[in-house]
Amino acid sequence: MLVADDHPTVRYGLRAVLGSDPSVQLVGEAGAGEQVVALAAETVPDVVLMDVTMPGLNGIEATRRILGATPSVRIVMLTMYDDSASVLAAVRAGARGYLLKGADRDEILRAVHAAAGGAGVFAAAATEHLAARVTGARTPGAAAGGLPGLTERERELLDLMARGLTNAAIADRFRISPKTVRNHTSTIVAKLGEQGRAGAVARARAAGLGGPDEAG
Repeated sequence: MLVADDHPTVRYGLRAVLGSDPSVQLVGEAGAGEQVVALAAETVPDVVLMDVTMPGLNGIEATRRILGATPSVRIVMLTMYDDSASVLAAVRAGARGYLLKGADRDEILRAVHAAAGGAGVFAAAATEHLAARVTGARTPGAAAGGLPGLTERERELLDLMARGLTNAAIADRFRISPKTVRNHTSTIVAKLGEQGRAGAVARARAAGLGGPDEAG
């Protein structure tokens, strides 16, 4: 199996968890989306533990690409995002499971074995989001205006994107690095189910975000 997460400490912890089960063989790990796509094509693992937010290609799009090339791979998301948009985006991309970071050893191993056997394992919160979607109920993370699941900070960042600000300008506004802005942008795009920044900006403007072009 493969592990994909941009934080070395998280990957170290997952190696320890997976290494405690003799029946699980770790064939590689990746710190970026493009890297895990390439490794999956090379090794064709049974299961991939995939983070949602990674530099460059986010985990949702990486899932789509891996399954588009090798449908037999089973992907379990392991992320900090507990909201309906992220869960739904992962399921639509083809993920077989959705766990939250903080899951214990037994829960992670249970999800890995279930996915390898063709079943799915979802954290309780993720199951609630899916059930609410099926029944038409409104989930706590849903937001008005056609932008469900975004945090307040993500909505603020998307508003600036819709105003035409560059990543560098947004980074300066929030006092964060351009790399962090790119990571946030990838997450926003994934949550909205869009294919890229332009699609997210169009959704934002349709929902009433953005204003006069500030790019100049």
